[in-house]
Amino acid sequence: MFRKVCRLFIIPSVLAMLLMVGCSPRHETSPTSQKRPLIGFSMDTLKEERWYRDKEIFEEEVKRQNADILVSIDYEDSAKQLQQVKQMVSQGIDVLVIIPHDAVDAASAVSYAKQHGVKVISYDRLVRNAGVDLYISFDNEKVGNLQASAITQKVGNGNYVIIKGPASDYNTVVIKQGIMSVLNPYMASGNIKVVKQVEAYDWMADEAYDCILSLHNEGVKIDAVIAENDALAGGAIDALSECQMIPSVPVVGMDADLAACQRVVEGQQYMTVYKPIRTLATMAAKIAVKMAKQESIRADDQIHDGTKNVPYIKIEPIAVYKDNMVSTVIKDGFHTMEEVYMNVPKEQWPQN
Repeated sequence: MFRKVCRLFIIPSVLAMLLMVGCSPRHETSPTSQKRPLIGFSMDTLKEERWYRDKEIFEEEVKRQNADILVSIDYEDSAKQLQQVKQMVSQGIDVLVIIPHDAVDAASAVSYAKQHGVKVISYDRLVRNAGVDLYISFDNEKVGNLQASAITQKVGNGNYVIIKGPASDYNTVVIKQGIMSVLNPYMASGNIKVVKQVEAYDWMADEAYDCILSLHNEGVKIDAVIAENDALAGGAIDALSECQMIPSVPVVGMDADLAACQRVVEGQQYMTVYKPIRTLATMAAKIAVKMAKQESIRADDQIHDGTKNVPYIKIEPIAVYKDNMVSTVIKDGFHTMEEVYMNVPKEQWPQN
């Protein structure tokens, strides 16, 4: 069985060097002028499409706020992330915004930054046991709730498969809590049985593909699939398609990746959860610059990081189906109509 996979390969060391060189340096200031804030943005990966959006929007907003920025990508390597954070601290960053590769390991990077007087914002993923100054993300429990609510309304009885992301990303734990809050009553009544749960290492789509194909080859009936992001949903759908079980087996995901939105309007994926990246990245950039200027920040929620409660700015996620694609993802400009519907005959496009 042959599976064609198209991937974008970038030499990590070269791209990392280009990112560091291409970022705006701290401007020299005269004794009477105020120095420009310098923000460090430590990212885990650019593997998924959404992270390119985060990076682009965050950089643009920092510069719009008359501040400078350094960006590093660790390519899913905790040791490299710590090294890169130390380098940014040595370059004089005022605030570190970090997307941790590993929720626990990244505490070392946070500790180092804070020891050197640098404030830390945990972006989208929570750093555990670190006491960051602020966590800004989406309501991840609601993400899981939206996924499970959608699929149980579609399939209220049968065998479910849950494909989680890696435990190193604490969001997977919270998303799972949201999923199970919906599924537990169905499972208690015997209407739904979770026949398989897998944890995909580093969000690898191939692991979702292998899981579904193995179950099919074992003769296990699959009625619905909950994937914690769209890459995993795509891997599951590839396997289901090979087994001629699409669209009869609904699959849900998260992130509103372009490929996922295309699958939704084409009827291959039942829904995705849209997390408005522009809202997150823009807000985080503005807050980072305010922190650098010692301005006060308001957060209405808190989250326990394993050691203490940290301030939490929570953004609402949105369930996206074929019927509301235009009024959500496309209306926000996250993707264009032409991109999402490129494989759909023009006469079937929704009317604006």
